[in-house]
Amino acid sequence: MSPPGRVPPPRVEGTVTLSDGRRLGFAEYGDPTGRPVLWFHGTPGARRQIPPEARRVAAERGVRLVAIERPGVGASTPHTYRRISEWAADVAEAADHLGVDRFAAVGLSGGGPYVLACAHELPERMVAGAVLGGVAPTRGDEAVDGGLVQLAAWTRRLLHPLREPLGHGLWLTVQALRPVATAVFDAYARIQPEGDRAVLSDPAMKEMFIDDLLRGANRWFRAFVYDAVLFGRHWGFHVADIRVPIHFWHGDADPIVPLEHGEHLAKLVPAAELRVRPGESHLGGLGAAAEVLDTLLAHWDDAGRAPDLEPPA
Repeated sequence: MSPPGRVPPPRVEGTVTLSDGRRLGFAEYGDPTGRPVLWFHGTPGARRQIPPEARRVAAERGVRLVAIERPGVGASTPHTYRRISEWAADVAEAADHLGVDRFAAVGLSGGGPYVLACAHELPERMVAGAVLGGVAPTRGDEAVDGGLVQLAAWTRRLLHPLREPLGHGLWLTVQALRPVATAVFDAYARIQPEGDRAVLSDPAMKEMFIDDLLRGANRWFRAFVYDAVLFGRHWGFHVADIRVPIHFWHGDADPIVPLEHGEHLAKLVPAAELRVRPGESHLGGLGAAAEVLDTLLAHWDDAGRAPDLEPPA
């Protein structure tokens, strides 16, 4: 656990401008010359949704940890993709701007599909991926049922036309909750399984979540709805075609994204490993930050090149 109230701030924050004029917000942590690991926030989330332990470990292990905000949150321009797969092109362009060639990637919850999109679309650049409590497809021949994410599939015809007013409504809600953000966080933590309560009881973790939510909601808060729209559609690629090594962490007491999602994804990806977190709900995997980063770093050799991406026979 991190010392109470001590959350290492980002080393640098800013935006990159894409070729079409849109901007993506980002924040960097750790070693500026280290091995790059991109972090994709949850739904909701923004560029500061990086566990305190991950920030500390990045500095100690020589990791350049870069959190990239999806369109419609924080400093990123609102934009609606047709498919989740389109995210990978923006990531490739942002990585070019940041001077990043090869990278690993981590995705929390709703960020998980975006890790898988990069693994499918950018296999020559992505070393390995980590998915923490990640969402599985709800449409197509790789779909799985269960959890709150299933609502995205059921309401997909309503979410798309209402995405902008819903996003604005959520922004107003977050603004109204600012004075009681601490109480809301404490109430959420109290109803979680024991594993999650242990993670969320860390004052630094609490500080991180509140800081990220309030900063991410300062300008835009549409990404939450944009994600929900895309979760109800085909992702634009088949998970079973991924050849980049992917590691999954999933709590066995998760009602939001049930363990079945993690098990299903791990069976689909040829080079996959699933680590079940006993007694943890949706956010318990954040407590495994050191394990996650160490697992990804094991895929780099001493020269910083990735090993063979093909799964074992």
